[in-house]
Amino acid sequence: MTPQSSLRADALLLLTAIIWGFAFVAQRLGMEHTGPFLFNGVRFALGCIPLLPFVYRNAGGKLGPQLRRTLPTAALAGGVLFAGASLQQVGIVYTTAGKTGFITGLYVVLVPLLGLALGTRTRWSTWVGGLAAVCGLYLLSVEPPFSIGLGDGLVLIGALFWAIHVLLISRISQQHDWALLAFGQFLTCALLSMLVAAFSEDIALGPLREAAWPILYGGLLSVGVAYTLQVVAQRQAPPAHAAVILSLEAVVAALGGWMLLEEVLPARGLFGCALMFVGMLVSQWGAQPIETDTTETKQKEPAP
Repeated sequence: MTPQSSLRADALLLLTAIIWGFAFVAQRLGMEHTGPFLFNGVRFALGCIPLLPFVYRNAGGKLGPQLRRTLPTAALAGGVLFAGASLQQVGIVYTTAGKTGFITGLYVVLVPLLGLALGTRTRWSTWVGGLAAVCGLYLLSVEPPFSIGLGDGLVLIGALFWAIHVLLISRISQQHDWALLAFGQFLTCALLSMLVAAFSEDIALGPLREAAWPILYGGLLSVGVAYTLQVVAQRQAPPAHAAVILSLEAVVAALGGWMLLEEVLPARGLFGCALMFVGMLVSQWGAQPIETDTTETKQKEPAP
């Protein structure tokens, strides 16, 4: 991987984190009008729309065969995405938003830990950067005392699924077209969310109209753009390194809450933001993880 492609991947991951961070603000506003599964179902369905032109273009007149090849893998990624998003949404009902942000951010450490089980060793700089990011997350998101309850446990299991999703995307993005892969996982997550919403929530057009702007942001930008950028960027970025950069969404969420929702950001939180930024810079010193399995080769395909 060239320095230019590495820098481009990092820039795309940083843009993804910025979009996701402001999506927390949109989600908080949207949840005032609609349930979590309906919100997720509609926004992931909207996220499919911007990808349709790229799906048809990249299929090259062979849409049917390409879909049959990609959809099973994309459905797996979509199922993991649905699990992480759902556990986070349900867990936040029983715990605080600050704890939710901190526990979700633990995927920064879970990614390299799970990577060890898959035969991937991560450089020391990524470990140090990840630990610094976790410490920064704690200062930013959690006010002592810290206790573990039902909601915390659900969010922690959700963080495990977020870590699995980062690792899974890192592997399958090398094997499938980026547009078909992103479209397939969004469609799967949307269908599963709507199925659960049909049995557990009231579905009506009125609340959706009242939450139109948050849903549009969460669907077109957070899903359609940001999750797609994640797929594209992780073709070049090692998963543990990507997790550190993506964790900056918590910083953006805190700043967005301060700017748009008039939430207080104390000095402790500002120091946490700075520590997370330092963690990202430290992780930059590790270029690539050392792969112990040399039988797999990565295909370099043109980016969109």
